[in-house]
Amino acid sequence: MRFSTYLSLLFKVALAVALTFLSVSILFGQDEDGKSEKVWKAEKAVKVEKAEKAFKAEKIKKEFCSGNSWSDDSRRVPFNELREMTIPASGTVSVDGGRNGGVSVIGENRSDVLVRACVQTWGTTEEEARSLAAGVKISTGPVKAESAGEENWSVSFEVRVPNNTDLQLKAHNGGISIRSVEGTLDFETTNGGVNLSSVAGNVKGRTTNGGVNVTLSGNAWRGSGLDVQTSNGGVNLSLPETYAANIETGTVNGGFNSNIPALNVTREDLQGEKMGRARGVKINTAINGGGAPIRVVTTNGGIRINASERGAN
Repeated sequence: MRFSTYLSLLFKVALAVALTFLSVSILFGQDEDGKSEKVWKAEKAVKVEKAEKAFKAEKIKKEFCSGNSWSDDSRRVPFNELREMTIPASGTVSVDGGRNGGVSVIGENRSDVLVRACVQTWGTTEEEARSLAAGVKISTGPVKAESAGEENWSVSFEVRVPNNTDLQLKAHNGGISIRSVEGTLDFETTNGGVNLSSVAGNVKGRTTNGGVNVTLSGNAWRGSGLDVQTSNGGVNLSLPETYAANIETGTVNGGFNSNIPALNVTREDLQGEKMGRARGVKINTAINGGGAPIRVVTTNGGIRINASERGAN
C-alpha cells in the first residue's frame, strides 16, 4: 500500500470516529467538551453579558472624550487624549475644572475613586497639539490639571466615586454634574450649567451664568437639604408626586410653571408694574406634609417645577 493511500485511509477512519462521537454528544445533549447543553448555554450567556458590559464601558469612555468643544478656530488642529487613574477613597473628593473644563461626578457601588481626564489641545499642526497635551499634568490632591501655558488647552473630568462621598467641585468655564451621590456636596462654577440627579445629604452650590436642572427621587430628602442658585439661567425641578419637602424657589425676571397644585404661588411686583418690567415670583411652601428644605432660585430666568410619574428610586 502506498504511503499516501495509507494516510488517506487513516484520515477517513479518524473522521468517522469524530462524527460518531459528535452524534453521540448531540444525542445525549452534550457538546464537544462533554458539557451539557444547559451548562453550555449558561456559560455562553455569561460571556455575552461580559462582552456587552465591556463594549458599553468602552463606548462611554469614547463618548466622554469624543469631541473637541473648547475651540472653534478652524485654523488650528485639535487633539484629544483620555487619561485614567484610580485613587483611594478617603475623605473629601476635590475637583477643580480650571479655566476651561467641566466636572461630572457619578456615584457607584465601589470602594475607590476612578478619575477620567479628557485633555483637549489645539495647535497649528498635529505635532504641536500633541506636544501641548504632553505638557498637561494631572494631579489628584485635589484633582486638577496644570500646564506651563494658559492657552490652547482644556481638561474636563469625569469622576466615579463611592455613593457616600463628600465633594468639593469648582469650575470656571464649564458645567457641573452630580449623580447618585450622598454626602456634603459643595460646588461652584461661573459659566456653566448645573445638573443634579438622585443626590442627597447637605447639598449647596451656585452658578453665575447657566441653567439649573434638578431631578429628585424617592419620597423625601435624605439629609439636611438642597440649596442651589443661579444668577442668569432657568430652573427646572422634577420630583415625584408624593415627595414631602419644603419648597423654596423664586425669580426676579422670569415666569413660573408647575403641574403641582400644592405649590401656592405668591407673585410680587418686584420691578414695578408701571415700568412695564417682568413680575417676580416667590414660593415658599410645604408639600405632602413638608420636610427638608429644597431651595432652587434664579435672578434672571424662568422656573418650572413638575411632578415625575414615579417616586421609586
